[in-house]
Amino acid sequence: MAEPTGAEVLRVLVVEDEPVAAEAHTAYVGRVDGFEVVATVGTSQAALKALQDKQIDVVLLDMNLPDRHGLDVVRAMRAAGHRADVIAVTSARDLDIVRAAVSLGIVQYLLKPFVFATLRDRLLAYRAYRDQLRGGTELGTQAEVDEVFAGARVAVEARLPKGMGEELLSRVSRLLREADGGRSATELAEALGVSRVTARRYAEHLCETRLAERRSRYAGAGRPEVEYLWVR
Repeated sequence: MAEPTGAEVLRVLVVEDEPVAAEAHTAYVGRVDGFEVVATVGTSQAALKALQDKQIDVVLLDMNLPDRHGLDVVRAMRAAGHRADVIAVTSARDLDIVRAAVSLGIVQYLLKPFVFATLRDRLLAYRAYRDQLRGGTELGTQAEVDEVFAGARVAVEARLPKGMGEELLSRVSRLLREADGGRSATELAEALGVSRVTARRYAEHLCETRLAERRSRYAGAGRPEVEYLWVR
């Protein structure tokens, strides 16, 4: 990717153990001007090696890695002297994990599932934060200090398709994640207390963002029913 005029290209490490999600996050970052993925890895060991071998500005870090928790990865990074900023990209919603993330200086906490525009806005907010830190060694006023502290954590509105909401998307995602097998739109609708059309729309959105997949369910003669499975 060509470097934008007057701005540095920020080098990104994507740490995600689910291959489909890793591919999607890498592709998303590649679509944002001024950011470049220099490595995509699936374990904490590979992440720490990449940090040692490459120049990295920001890490997109999943919390639930197979060999170490994401918070422990951040602690290991700091102990080894790696100063790259960290954006958590995870489905972990536990309040204690969020609090620990704040205490460790994680600059953004982005919940899965999300659309491209959500990650793009977070990355652009992070770039604005980085730009605030360039061009000087001292801040003159309290307002400037407050602006720097707020910059990386600026709240941005998630941009879902019109008529869709984050709360219901989260509920659909949770049902699919926790299901032993697939769930049909009818089963989702009954569990959520919404119409079948609404449930199907949200399930299809998760398929479009590659967090879920469709499968045909055969039950005797007749047309098979579509069911949705979380991509594990």
